[in-house]
Amino acid sequence: MRVPVTPLAFGSAAVGGLYAPVSVDEGVRTVRRALDAGMRYLDTAPHYGAGTSERVLGEALADVPRSSFTISTKVGRVLRPIRPGETPDAEGFAGEPSVKREWDFTRDGILRSLESSLERLGLDRVDVVYIHDPDAHEAEVYESAFPALASLREQGVVGAVGVGMNQAEMLTRFVRRLDLDVVLCAGRYTLLDRSAEAGLLPACVERGTAVVVGGAYNSGLLAGGTTYNYAPAPASMLERVAALESVCARYGVPLRAAALQFPMRHPVVESVLVGCRTPEEVTDNAALYALDVPEDLWKEL
Repeated sequence: MRVPVTPLAFGSAAVGGLYAPVSVDEGVRTVRRALDAGMRYLDTAPHYGAGTSERVLGEALADVPRSSFTISTKVGRVLRPIRPGETPDAEGFAGEPSVKREWDFTRDGILRSLESSLERLGLDRVDVVYIHDPDAHEAEVYESAFPALASLREQGVVGAVGVGMNQAEMLTRFVRRLDLDVVLCAGRYTLLDRSAEAGLLPACVERGTAVVVGGAYNSGLLAGGTTYNYAPAPASMLERVAALESVCARYGVPLRAAALQFPMRHPVVESVLVGCRTPEEVTDNAALYALDVPEDLWKEL
């Protein structure tokens, strides 16, 4: 990867109000605790709270030396003020400003999105820019979005260019066809879903593309929750989790620790993103990541 990242990284959707509001003060404390805990790669996006996450990070990082952290944001959704008669599109985020999200993968849209992100972050550059969730816009990535970001990379405006998605198949095509530095693969390389092993990870090894893994808890199921991929978990998946928990219990290792550490066992994975809502969650996740997991447990899992 063209920029440094820490093995455990901070995902900022939660401080953007995912599922429940988080005050700015609490969000700032959470980000600063993450830095203190060694999570010095931070990921955000305009989508997270319609700009809220980026503003929280901007406040938290205002007096932090720029060379001491790596930050990524995303493009593909632009934010615009609500027009008369419209209502905000929350998309799972609480306490948002009155804006609408619009898909825009044109060069102009990419540039406007990034300019607005820099303003909210209070920065003059970001280290990584991901094209965000282009599931229904594959052709536009090839035609306009990636060329725009590649040009910015050549100019030194951004350090690395990638794509972030919740699926592995399209990411694999992007890795094979484009000069990507990194992909952010969410939920597809976990203890419950290893589908990225089929094509994506081998392609990244072949092309020298770094991998950042998000969603190591599969939206909560591997962390004691009952949701899998942001929906109620089916009975078969609950049974699998119970079996994993039973194995981990024999070794005295929390399942969450194994889930968080698992992606880093693949050599092409350089970082695992974990979402944290409070300073206490940061401390907890950092401790889980540092916990010793016996090799015999990995073999059984």
